[in-house]
Amino acid sequence: MSDEKIKAKLDQVKGGIKQVVGKATENKKLEAKGMVEKTIAKGKEIVDDIKEGSEGAVDSIKKALDKKK
Repeated sequence: MSDEKIKAKLDQVKGGIKQVVGKATENKKLEAKGMVEKTIAKGKEIVDDIKEGSEGAVDSIKKALDKKK
C-alpha cells in the first residue's frame, strides 16, 4: 500500500469522526466538513488505485515487449 493511499485512508477516518461528532452534537457545520473531507480522501484513494493499476499495466506491456525481442 502506497503512502498516498495510507494517508487517504487516515483522512477518511478523520473525516468520518468529524461527521459523527458533528451529528452527535448537532453541529451541522462540523458534520458537513467531515463528510467533505471523507469524500475528498476517498477520491484521492481512487486516484491512487488508478495510478497503481496503470503503472502495473505499463510494466506488463514492457515485459511482454522485452520477451519478443
